[in-house]
Amino acid sequence: MHRRDAIRNVAILLGTAISASTLSALESCTGSAPKNYDLHKPETKALLAEIAETIIPTTSTPGAKATKVDDFIVVMMNDCYKKTDQEVFLEGLKKIDAASQKQFKKNFMDITPEQRTELLTQIDKERVEYNKRKDKKEGDPTHYFQYLKELTLLGYFTSKEGATQALRYVPVPGKYEGCIPYKKGDKAWAV
Repeated sequence: MHRRDAIRNVAILLGTAISASTLSALESCTGSAPKNYDLHKPETKALLAEIAETIIPTTSTPGAKATKVDDFIVVMMNDCYKKTDQEVFLEGLKKIDAASQKQFKKNFMDITPEQRTELLTQIDKERVEYNKRKDKKEGDPTHYFQYLKELTLLGYFTSKEGATQALRYVPVPGKYEGCIPYKKGDKAWAV
């Protein structure tokens, strides 16, 4: 099984938490997509790491930064996404900085964690509205924050730390049991 197949299967088991565009990108993941070297710039990777950490912060389990989700996002964007999707993604990173400048008079990297959460929550609401709009047409670009959230979640929950510490993990699973009691607050199972 290839890594992309495993990631797709994990995403499906997580409740199809990723969009059709991301699943499509995973399906066509050949490593022959055009490389976007702007994604490898240290300032871009640092921004990705901070955004991912804001989405999945360190708590009693490691956060997105500790699992190197920023590296995962760069590899996925370069290896699996079309040039137009890469451009939407990079423009989105610029929009996040512009929104931070407008609201807080500072770049995203210079605002507090609370301000980051506030800003990304507003952008996520914008993403939801964008996806619900009435004049949506086939072929419209995916909202940039959709890529950020999905790749952050996918990278985190397929990492060793995410699968073994944030989820319940059984290294050698036993027989299949379809009905296992679930108590509120239990972790989801890693597959």
